[in-house]
Amino acid sequence: MKSANEWLKIGRVYTPSSEYDWATTHASVPIAELIEGDLFRIYFSTRDAKHRSVTTSVVMNINSPNAIIEQPSTIVLSPGALGEFDDSGAMGSWITHHEGNKYFYYIGWNLCSSVPFRNSIGLSINSNKEGFKRYSPGPIVDRTPFEPHFCASCCVLKNANKWRMWYLSCTEWFMQSNGKPEHRYHIKYAESKDGINWDRQGVIAIDYLDQNEIAISRPSVIFDKGIWKMWFSYRSVDLSYRIGYAQSYDGIHWDRAKGPVLEVSNDGWDSEMVAYPYVFQHKGQRYMLYNGNDYGRTGFGLAQEVSS
Repeated sequence: MKSANEWLKIGRVYTPSSEYDWATTHASVPIAELIEGDLFRIYFSTRDAKHRSVTTSVVMNINSPNAIIEQPSTIVLSPGALGEFDDSGAMGSWITHHEGNKYFYYIGWNLCSSVPFRNSIGLSINSNKEGFKRYSPGPIVDRTPFEPHFCASCCVLKNANKWRMWYLSCTEWFMQSNGKPEHRYHIKYAESKDGINWDRQGVIAIDYLDQNEIAISRPSVIFDKGIWKMWFSYRSVDLSYRIGYAQSYDGIHWDRAKGPVLEVSNDGWDSEMVAYPYVFQHKGQRYMLYNGNDYGRTGFGLAQEVSS
Protein backbone atom coordinates (compact mmCIF):
# COMPACT_ATOMS: atom_id res chain seq x y z
CA MET A 1 0.00 0.00 0.00
CA LYS A 2 1.20 3.51 -0.81
CA SER A 3 2.07 5.31 2.40
CA ALA A 4 -0.41 7.91 3.64
CA ASN A 5 0.29 11.59 3.14
CA GLU A 6 1.68 13.65 5.99
CA TRP A 7 -0.29 16.07 8.13
CA LEU A 8 0.71 19.57 9.19
CA LYS A 9 -0.70 20.64 12.55
CA ILE A 10 -2.34 24.06 12.36
CA GLY A 11 -2.93 24.29 16.10
CA ARG A 12 -5.50 24.05 18.83
CA VAL A 13 -8.93 25.38 17.87
CA TYR A 14 -10.94 25.24 21.08
CA THR A 15 -10.79 24.28 24.73
CA PRO A 16 -13.72 24.57 27.17
CA SER A 17 -13.83 27.55 29.51
CA SER A 18 -16.40 26.29 32.08
CA GLU A 19 -18.73 29.15 31.17
CA TYR A 20 -21.76 26.89 31.63
CA ASP A 21 -22.40 24.23 34.26
CA TRP A 22 -23.19 21.82 31.39
CA ALA A 23 -19.80 22.49 29.73
CA THR A 24 -17.21 22.37 32.48
CA THR A 25 -14.54 20.15 30.91
CA HIS A 26 -13.60 18.38 27.65
CA ALA A 27 -14.28 19.02 23.98
CA SER A 28 -14.18 15.46 22.64
CA VAL A 29 -14.93 13.71 19.32
CA PRO A 30 -15.21 16.79 17.05
CA ILE A 31 -17.40 16.72 13.92
CA ALA A 32 -17.27 19.34 11.13
CA GLU A 33 -20.37 20.54 9.25
CA LEU A 34 -20.11 23.17 6.50
CA ILE A 35 -22.45 26.12 7.07
CA GLU A 36 -21.54 28.31 4.09
CA GLY A 37 -18.44 29.75 2.49
CA ASP A 38 -15.55 28.94 4.81
CA LEU A 39 -17.67 28.70 7.98
CA PHE A 40 -17.97 25.38 9.78
CA ARG A 41 -20.00 24.29 12.76
CA ILE A 42 -17.95 21.96 14.92
CA TYR A 43 -19.97 19.63 17.12
CA PHE A 44 -18.25 18.03 20.10
CA SER A 45 -18.93 16.34 23.42
CA THR A 46 -18.38 18.20 26.68
CA ARG A 47 -19.12 17.30 30.30
CA ASP A 48 -21.45 18.92 32.78
CA ALA A 49 -20.95 19.55 36.49
CA LYS A 50 -22.08 15.97 37.22
CA HIS A 51 -19.58 14.56 34.67
CA ARG A 52 -22.32 13.58 32.23
CA SER A 53 -21.59 14.01 28.53
CA VAL A 54 -23.59 16.47 26.44
CA THR A 55 -23.08 17.52 22.82
CA THR A 56 -22.76 21.16 21.82
CA SER A 57 -21.01 23.15 19.06
CA VAL A 58 -18.89 26.15 18.07
CA VAL A 59 -18.48 27.95 14.75
CA MET A 60 -15.09 28.58 13.15
CA ASN A 61 -13.70 29.98 9.91
CA ILE A 62 -11.42 27.40 8.32
CA ASN A 63 -9.00 30.18 7.32
CA SER A 64 -8.55 31.38 10.91
CA PRO A 65 -9.61 28.42 13.03
CA ASN A 66 -8.08 29.69 16.27
CA ALA A 67 -10.57 32.58 16.43
CA ILE A 68 -13.90 31.03 17.39
CA ILE A 69 -16.78 32.99 15.84
CA GLU A 70 -19.60 31.47 17.87
CA GLN A 71 -19.07 30.04 21.35
CA PRO A 72 -21.16 27.10 22.63
CA SER A 73 -24.48 28.42 23.94
CA THR A 74 -26.96 25.58 23.51
CA ILE A 75 -27.04 21.83 24.07
CA VAL A 76 -27.51 19.82 20.88
CA LEU A 77 -27.83 16.39 22.53
CA SER A 78 -28.45 15.88 26.24
CA PRO A 79 -28.48 12.71 28.38
CA GLY A 80 -31.61 10.57 28.28
CA ALA A 81 -34.11 9.89 31.02
CA LEU A 82 -33.22 7.93 34.14
CA GLY A 83 -32.51 4.30 33.29
CA GLU A 84 -32.31 4.80 29.53
CA PHE A 85 -29.24 3.75 27.56
CA ASP A 86 -27.88 7.31 27.48
CA ASP A 87 -28.73 8.63 30.94
CA SER A 88 -25.03 9.20 31.70
CA GLY A 89 -24.15 10.89 28.44
CA ALA A 90 -24.93 11.56 24.78
CA MET A 91 -21.73 12.03 22.74
CA GLY A 92 -22.05 12.97 19.07
CA SER A 93 -20.22 10.59 16.72
CA TRP A 94 -21.24 11.29 13.11
CA ILE A 95 -23.70 13.32 11.00
CA THR A 96 -25.07 11.93 7.73
CA HIS A 97 -27.21 14.06 5.40
CA HIS A 98 -30.08 12.29 3.65
CA GLU A 99 -33.04 13.76 1.74
CA GLY A 100 -32.89 17.06 3.59
CA ASN A 101 -32.54 15.41 6.99
CA LYS A 102 -29.56 15.22 9.30
CA TYR A 103 -29.00 11.84 10.93
CA PHE A 104 -26.93 12.43 14.06
CA TYR A 105 -25.47 9.15 15.32
CA TYR A 106 -24.25 9.36 18.89
CA ILE A 107 -22.73 7.34 21.70
CA GLY A 108 -25.06 6.80 24.64
CA TRP A 109 -23.57 5.50 27.85
CA ASN A 110 -24.48 4.27 31.31
CA LEU A 111 -22.44 3.91 34.45
CA CYS A 112 -22.08 0.31 35.62
CA SER A 113 -20.93 -1.57 38.72
CA SER A 114 -18.85 -4.57 37.57
CA VAL A 115 -17.22 -2.49 34.80
CA PRO A 116 -17.06 1.32 34.63
CA PHE A 117 -19.53 1.87 31.76
CA ARG A 118 -21.56 0.44 28.90
CA ASN A 119 -21.93 2.14 25.51
CA SER A 120 -24.36 1.81 22.61
CA ILE A 121 -25.28 3.85 19.53
CA GLY A 122 -28.31 6.11 19.38
CA LEU A 123 -29.81 8.25 16.63
CA SER A 124 -31.19 11.78 16.64
CA ILE A 125 -32.72 13.33 13.50
CA ASN A 126 -33.12 16.97 12.45
CA SER A 127 -35.79 17.17 9.75
CA ASN A 128 -37.10 20.70 10.17
CA LYS A 129 -34.12 22.81 11.29
CA GLU A 130 -35.71 23.14 14.72
CA GLY A 131 -33.23 20.94 16.49
CA PHE A 132 -32.42 17.26 16.76
CA LYS A 133 -35.07 14.84 18.02
CA ARG A 134 -34.30 11.34 19.27
CA TYR A 135 -35.43 8.67 16.86
CA SER A 136 -36.22 6.41 19.80
CA PRO A 137 -35.67 6.22 23.56
CA GLY A 138 -33.51 3.14 23.02
CA PRO A 139 -30.35 2.53 20.94
CA ILE A 140 -30.30 1.49 17.30
CA VAL A 141 -27.03 -0.46 17.69
CA ASP A 142 -26.48 -2.32 20.95
CA ARG A 143 -24.90 -5.50 22.25
CA THR A 144 -26.13 -8.76 20.75
CA PRO A 145 -25.69 -12.50 21.41
CA PHE A 146 -22.45 -12.30 19.40
CA GLU A 147 -21.30 -8.82 20.45
CA PRO A 148 -21.97 -9.12 24.18
CA HIS A 149 -20.10 -6.10 25.59
CA PHE A 150 -20.73 -2.73 23.94
CA CYS A 151 -20.68 -0.72 20.70
CA ALA A 152 -19.68 2.92 20.34
CA SER A 153 -18.16 5.57 18.01
CA CYS A 154 -19.28 5.13 14.41
CA CYS A 155 -18.90 6.56 10.93
CA VAL A 156 -21.94 6.31 8.64
CA LEU A 157 -21.87 6.95 4.88
CA LYS A 158 -24.65 6.50 2.33
CA ASN A 159 -23.43 5.12 -0.99
CA ALA A 160 -26.05 4.58 -3.74
CA ASN A 161 -28.80 2.48 -2.11
CA LYS A 162 -26.59 1.21 0.69
CA TRP A 163 -25.77 2.70 4.06
CA ARG A 164 -22.41 1.70 5.49
CA MET A 165 -21.30 1.87 9.11
CA TRP A 166 -17.89 1.36 10.64
CA TYR A 167 -18.17 1.19 14.42
CA LEU A 168 -16.29 0.40 17.60
CA SER A 169 -17.05 -3.07 18.97
CA CYS A 170 -15.82 -4.27 22.35
CA THR A 171 -14.59 -7.86 22.33
CA GLU A 172 -13.75 -8.33 26.01
CA TRP A 173 -13.15 -6.88 29.44
CA PHE A 174 -10.17 -8.16 31.43
CA MET A 175 -8.71 -7.45 34.84
CA GLN A 176 -5.45 -5.56 35.00
CA SER A 177 -2.71 -6.29 37.51
CA ASN A 178 -3.95 -3.34 39.58
CA GLY A 179 -7.34 -5.02 39.96
CA LYS A 180 -9.18 -2.62 37.64
CA PRO A 181 -11.13 -3.77 34.56
CA GLU A 182 -9.83 -2.82 31.10
CA HIS A 183 -11.63 -3.18 27.76
CA ARG A 184 -10.49 -4.25 24.29
CA TYR A 185 -12.26 -2.99 21.21
CA HIS A 186 -11.69 -2.87 17.47
CA ILE A 187 -13.68 -1.67 14.43
CA LYS A 188 -16.42 -3.69 12.74
CA TYR A 189 -18.54 -3.10 9.63
CA ALA A 190 -22.33 -3.15 9.09
CA GLU A 191 -24.83 -2.30 6.34
CA SER A 192 -28.36 -0.91 6.24
CA LYS A 193 -31.11 -0.04 3.79
CA ASP A 194 -32.45 2.90 5.80
CA GLY A 195 -29.71 4.05 8.17
CA ILE A 196 -31.70 2.81 11.16
CA ASN A 197 -31.91 -0.99 11.03
CA TRP A 198 -28.44 -2.48 10.68
CA ASP A 199 -27.32 -5.87 9.40
CA ARG A 200 -24.32 -6.87 11.51
CA GLN A 201 -22.49 -10.01 10.44
CA GLY A 202 -19.47 -9.61 12.71
CA VAL A 203 -17.24 -8.38 9.87
CA ILE A 204 -13.99 -6.96 11.28
CA ALA A 205 -12.70 -3.90 9.43
CA ILE A 206 -9.65 -2.97 11.53
CA ASP A 207 -8.36 -5.65 13.90
CA TYR A 208 -5.77 -5.62 16.68
CA LEU A 209 -2.14 -5.74 15.57
CA ASP A 210 -1.20 -7.87 18.57
CA GLN A 211 -2.18 -8.68 22.16
CA ASN A 212 -0.75 -5.38 23.41
CA GLU A 213 -3.18 -3.32 21.34
CA ILE A 214 -6.35 -2.76 23.35
CA ALA A 215 -8.28 0.03 21.66
CA ILE A 216 -9.12 0.98 18.06
CA SER A 217 -11.74 3.70 17.85
CA ARG A 218 -13.41 6.63 16.09
CA PRO A 219 -13.22 5.58 12.42
CA SER A 220 -13.40 8.46 9.92
CA VAL A 221 -13.95 7.27 6.34
CA ILE A 222 -14.04 9.00 2.96
CA PHE A 223 -14.35 7.63 -0.59
CA ASP A 224 -11.67 9.17 -2.79
CA LYS A 225 -10.90 8.28 -6.43
CA GLY A 226 -12.16 4.72 -6.14
CA ILE A 227 -10.51 4.03 -2.78
CA TRP A 228 -12.03 3.96 0.68
CA LYS A 229 -9.74 5.73 3.15
CA MET A 230 -10.00 5.51 6.93
CA TRP A 231 -8.34 7.35 9.78
CA PHE A 232 -8.77 6.02 13.31
CA SER A 233 -7.38 6.11 16.86
CA TYR A 234 -5.42 3.24 18.34
CA ARG A 235 -3.58 2.59 21.58
CA SER A 236 -1.85 -0.22 23.42
CA VAL A 237 -1.24 -1.13 27.04
CA ASP A 238 1.93 0.97 27.09
CA LEU A 239 1.20 3.71 24.53
CA SER A 240 -1.53 6.37 24.55
CA TYR A 241 -3.68 7.11 21.52
CA ARG A 242 -2.13 7.78 18.12
CA ILE A 243 -3.90 8.24 14.78
CA GLY A 244 -3.57 5.53 12.15
CA TYR A 245 -4.63 5.05 8.54
CA ALA A 246 -6.00 2.24 6.35
CA GLN A 247 -7.43 1.93 2.86
CA SER A 248 -9.74 -0.43 1.02
CA TYR A 249 -11.18 -1.10 -2.45
CA ASP A 250 -14.54 -2.31 -1.15
CA GLY A 251 -14.92 -0.61 2.25
CA ILE A 252 -14.92 -4.02 3.94
CA HIS A 253 -11.41 -5.47 3.66
CA TRP A 254 -8.77 -3.01 4.78
CA ASP A 255 -5.01 -2.67 4.41
CA ARG A 256 -3.61 -0.94 7.48
CA ALA A 257 -0.56 1.31 7.24
CA LYS A 258 2.34 0.80 9.61
CA GLY A 259 2.69 3.28 12.44
CA PRO A 260 0.85 6.56 13.06
CA VAL A 261 0.06 9.24 10.49
CA LEU A 262 -0.33 11.83 13.26
CA GLU A 263 2.00 11.83 16.25
CA VAL A 264 2.06 13.71 19.55
CA SER A 265 3.85 17.07 19.80
CA ASN A 266 7.01 17.60 21.84
CA ASP A 267 5.10 19.68 24.37
CA GLY A 268 1.76 21.37 24.92
CA TRP A 269 -1.89 20.38 24.69
CA ASP A 270 -1.33 17.31 22.44
CA SER A 271 2.03 16.12 23.75
CA GLU A 272 0.69 12.96 25.39
CA MET A 273 -2.12 11.86 23.08
CA VAL A 274 -3.70 12.47 19.66
CA ALA A 275 -7.11 10.87 19.22
CA TYR A 276 -10.59 10.80 17.66
CA PRO A 277 -9.87 12.06 14.11
CA TYR A 278 -12.53 13.56 11.86
CA VAL A 279 -11.32 14.00 8.28
CA PHE A 280 -13.13 16.26 5.80
CA GLN A 281 -12.49 18.05 2.52
CA HIS A 282 -13.03 21.71 1.65
CA LYS A 283 -12.13 23.51 -1.58
CA GLY A 284 -9.72 20.80 -2.68
CA GLN A 285 -7.93 20.59 0.65
CA ARG A 286 -8.19 17.83 3.25
CA TYR A 287 -8.37 18.64 6.96
CA MET A 288 -8.42 16.65 10.19
CA LEU A 289 -10.00 17.62 13.50
CA TYR A 290 -8.56 15.70 16.43
CA ASN A 291 -8.33 15.65 20.22
CA GLY A 292 -5.26 16.07 22.38
CA ASN A 293 -4.32 15.03 25.90
CA ASP A 294 -6.69 13.24 28.29
CA TYR A 295 -9.33 12.29 25.72
CA GLY A 296 -10.26 15.87 24.89
CA ARG A 297 -9.83 17.62 28.22
CA THR A 298 -7.36 19.97 26.51
CA GLY A 299 -9.72 20.56 23.59
CA PHE A 300 -9.46 19.84 19.86
CA GLY A 301 -7.17 20.99 17.10
CA LEU A 302 -6.89 21.07 13.31
CA ALA A 303 -4.37 19.58 10.91
CA GLN A 304 -4.00 19.91 7.13
CA GLU A 305 -2.89 17.15 4.79
CA VAL A 306 0.35 17.72 2.91
CA SER A 307 0.75 15.84 -0.37
CA SER A 308 3.79 13.62 -0.57
